[in-house]
Parts: sequence; C-alpha cells; structure tokens
Amino acid sequence: MQRFIQSFFVVALFLLLLAACAPQATEPESSGAAQPDSGPVAESGFPVTLTDASGVEHRLEEPPQRLVSLAPSITENVFALKAGDRLVGVTDWDNYPEEVANIERIGGLEPNIEKILSLEPDLVLAQASVNDNAVQPLRDVGLSVLVLPEAQSFDGTYAVLRMLGQALGAQEQAEEVIQQMEAKKADIVAKVADIPETEKVRVWVEVSPDLYTAGSGTFIDDLIRLAGGINVAAEVEGWAQLSEEQVIAAQPDVIITTYGYYTEEPPAKMIASRKSWADIPAVRDGRIYDVDSDIISRPGPRLAEGLLQVAASLYPDRFQ
Repeated sequence: MQRFIQSFFVVALFLLLLAACAPQATEPESSGAAQPDSGPVAESGFPVTLTDASGVEHRLEEPPQRLVSLAPSITENVFALKAGDRLVGVTDWDNYPEEVANIERIGGLEPNIEKILSLEPDLVLAQASVNDNAVQPLRDVGLSVLVLPEAQSFDGTYAVLRMLGQALGAQEQAEEVIQQMEAKKADIVAKVADIPETEKVRVWVEVSPDLYTAGSGTFIDDLIRLAGGINVAAEVEGWAQLSEEQVIAAQPDVIITTYGYYTEEPPAKMIASRKSWADIPAVRDGRIYDVDSDIISRPGPRLAEGLLQVAASLYPDRFQ
C-alpha cells in the first residue's frame, strides 16, 4: 500500500522526466536554438555565444568543466556527448546511466540553491517549461543558467542535443548521436509505413492508475504516431485525466502502461480486474504492455529505443 501511494507523485515526476510534455503554441519547437558568434572563432570552437530558450545570451570563453543538471534528460544527454565526467550535480530523480549514482544530488523540482552554489558550477543546465520556476532564482544568486529548448518530439530532441553540443564543445559527438537516433527511427518507421489507416492499432496509454494519459503534443503521442498507431487520447492536449467511460468508448486495441515500476501488482493484472473494461479489445485479447516511462518520455538518445518498444507492442509480427 505504501508503494501504491506513489501514484500521487507520478504526474509531478513526469513533469521532470518528460522535459516539457505540455505543448506551447506561442513558440515553434526550434525556438531557443543555438546562435553562433558571428566573430572569429578559435580552432576549438570557443569562445562561442549562445542564445538560450529563455532569450538570454551566453558567451562561453571555454568549454564549461563543472556542470549541474536540473533534469534527468539533460543528464542523459550530457553523458551521450561524452561529457558526463564534468557533471558535479544532478537531481534526485536521475537514475541513468549508472554513473550518476556517484554524483551529488541537488533536489527535485525545486533544486537546493545553497547546495548548487557549494558545488561551484560554471554552468547550470535547465530545460524550458520543466525548470522555469528555478531558473531566475539561480540567476539571481549569480549562477549562469543555460535554458535548453523545450522538446516534444525527435526534432525537438535534436535541437537540445545541438545546443548542448555547442555549449560543451561536443558538436561532432552531438551530430553522431543524432544520426544514430535518426537511423533507428527511420528503420522502425519503414516497417510500419504500409499499414492502411483502417488497420492501424488504436492505443490507450495509461501513465498512472488514475487514468492520466498522454494527449497530443507529447512525446508519447509522437511515438505512437511514428509507430503506426492511433492515440485514442489525441483529441486532448498535453497530459490529462480521462474518465473510465471515455476509455471504454474509445475501444483501444492495445493498452500501454508506464507505471509498473512502483505498483504492488503488475499493471496488466490491475487493468484486467476492472470489470467494466472486460469488453475492451485490449483487455479481452490480453494486449496490455508495460513500458519503461523513462525511455518514452525523456528527450535523449534512448528515445529511439522507446519507439522500438512501442512499435513492437503494437505490431509484434513486424518486430520479431
């Protein structure tokens, strides 16, 4: 029962892990992209001037060596760019890669400013929309905070990687990671490209037992579309709670859950026990799958793996 109480925190956790789940109509996804200095640039690429997603201009004379990450997705990206050894602080939620276990913790959604100051970072890395409330207080105490673009898709993730690559002096590594992700994505998309619209699998994604789901403008919605599926919650925007009646009326062919890591019972067993759901095709046919929430919500290199898991859940015959 104690573990089940964690359901209360699942939405707050997603706000951090998703690194911008809610869509913003006021700015295009590419806003906040790095703007290189128009003056002469040293052979190393520095000094470099970046305009971050908050509109603040940063001039970096040399690659920053002491980094604090305010989101798990940022941490994963820093490691992907082979700069993990520069991280001196990460959030309480960080759990990947395993090397983060040895890095100082700086808090959760509300980072500990005193702790961050004690780590003496030369650059704090934040994510637009996720860390908005933390950015200004950190700047007010004299810390340099680079706000990375909000990411809602693969393209948004690539924009984040490119800005990070430029800030850390790891542009080539960033492009290599992007090429690897794009190749994996293209391979998956090609395997489902010929599925007629009338035969596409209808999907209900359940991010908590309280029937919270991923609507349009979220990573998960993008993954379902790329995997050749139809998100039955696509008519709602962002992260929303639906009623049982709405889910039953949608008649999903597949149910994907993302909370198996904290419930006492497997999600499939919990859902199958809902008597009113017995006639839902996904329940009737036993097509309920639990997917690691981190790999389908964090804008980073593992997103391609998340797409593969979603696609394999929808069309197992095509991904044997």
